[in-house]
Amino acid sequence: MQVRQDRRVLRSRATLMAAAVRLVSERGTTALPVGELSDAANVSRQLVYLQFGDRDALLVAAAAALVERELIPEVGDDRAPRRARVLAMARHFARHRPFYRAMLTGSCAFPMTRALNRLFGSLITTRGLREVFGDLDDDTARDLATMITGGTGAIVNDWVVDADDPLDPEELTDRLLRLSTAYARGLPARAPSSGGRPR
Repeated sequence: MQVRQDRRVLRSRATLMAAAVRLVSERGTTALPVGELSDAANVSRQLVYLQFGDRDALLVAAAAALVERELIPEVGDDRAPRRARVLAMARHFARHRPFYRAMLTGSCAFPMTRALNRLFGSLITTRGLREVFGDLDDDTARDLATMITGGTGAIVNDWVVDADDPLDPEELTDRLLRLSTAYARGLPARAPSSGGRPR
């Protein structure tokens, strides 16, 4: 009986998150009443509060689920060519622009940005960094991944929110690859080791 209930809860969560993505995309705003979101998913308002706590947490979870379901499978294979991975990411954001634009400018913009940075950070591997930037120690690789994730996120955010329609994924891909190449040229192959972190 517990397994059936767990499946029903998971199905209700998935339905609610899909409805949230659809409604935010259609309306271009995150300012949607909880009742409207629950009605669209044909679940109770209580489920929103029990499963997510509040509307913004539901919306961020819906965005994370969208990224995990559609984007990560396309860009998660670090054996794929870098350009193909970056282009898949740009196409994903262009395809879902109304949703991400609302999310990045609405009430949950800060948690949304943090969630995306965590997800993108999980895609950056030490192997991939070393291919681009040379032999890096682990601390430098971790710090570099954080910097790249934050910087890439800021560029993608600006592109999704402010760029002219229609979005051009090829143009964004070229921009991001030019930046990584320019940065790699300016970075020493190995950061100097001073026995600790720089002061």
